Amino acid sequence: MGMCKPLCLGHVDIRKSLVGLATGAGAIYLLYKAIKAGLNCQPPVCSGSPICIARLAIEREQHGRDSGEIRRLLNSLECKHDEYTKSIILHSITRCVYLLETEASACTADDISLVGSMLDDKDNSAKIQALNALKALSGIRKFRLKIQEHSIKVLELISTIWDSELHVAGLRLLNNLPLPDFVHPQLRWVMPALMEILQSDYILAQVQAIQLLSCLAQKNDLLYDILNCQVHSNFLNLLQCTQPGSLLFELLVFAERLSEGQNSPHYCAVRWHYSERSLHEALFGEDSRLADRLLALVIHPEEDVQIQACKVIVSLQCPPDVEVQPSACQPSHSFFNNGE
Repeated sequence: MGMCKPLCLGHVDIRKSLVGLATGAGAIYLLYKAIKAGLNCQPPVCSGSPICIARLAIEREQHGRDSGEIRRLLNSLECKHDEYTKSIILHSITRCVYLLETEASACTADDISLVGSMLDDKDNSAKIQALNALKALSGIRKFRLKIQEHSIKVLELISTIWDSELHVAGLRLLNNLPLPDFVHPQLRWVMPALMEILQSDYILAQVQAIQLLSCLAQKNDLLYDILNCQVHSNFLNLLQCTQPGSLLFELLVFAERLSEGQNSPHYCAVRWHYSERSLHEALFGEDSRLADRLLALVIHPEEDVQIQACKVIVSLQCPPDVEVQPSACQPSHSFFNNGE
């Protein structure tokens, strides 16, 4: 009897282990069934969430059928809604344009005008969503000319409303459009606002602002307005090594284009005068510390920043058109010592 007891206890332990394994296997199987059922479950047709709408629309387009979702949303936008609902509709339009390009291409000029009319809405959220929708639609080439008609309104919004998200949405739209000459007078008027956005502390808006300014710096009739724009006394802090690499790179591209532009024969043909706190004085004036900033950026950890800093240095030391008109546009002083 004494020898049997441990054996019996052993059998009991084995049975418990087997029961535990069976229970665990059963639980795992039930969990598997639940997960499989969840994956195979289709969302209800009546769901109005943006994800469900996009999912159903994509499925229909894959089967060669027009989902009609963009048209339904546009028709809904014509009705009277509260501010929140309008924002949701515009947000859904943006998603659908990106996901359903074929259906989006079937939109009309009236549809563009409808979305553009939301820029006059009193709610900033609706304005932002309208800007995002226009940005999505501007990816379709045939709509760009129509969307350009709203350029002046967009410039007005980003220069009169101090809202970082609105700035980002508006500038992204402008950067995705070829800006026609008829908006140049308005661009001159909003230049101080663009410079303020650049000197703000919101990186997304700063990058978008500098990209637009870099583009405008290549316009002969806008170059002086940019160079004579007022900046803060600490403007060159934007070129410190601690700044994000994406911002530094764009700033260096901007500086290179300004340097090349001011040394072009066309620009050098006129004797320009700049205010004391102008961008020109901050970058190229006698007391500018740009050289110090550039030399520090040559050893920046990011290679594209290093390369672009070198390009700016070369443009400052060797203006591209000096050989063409040697007496017309000589640098007023050297930015770097001979040893440097």
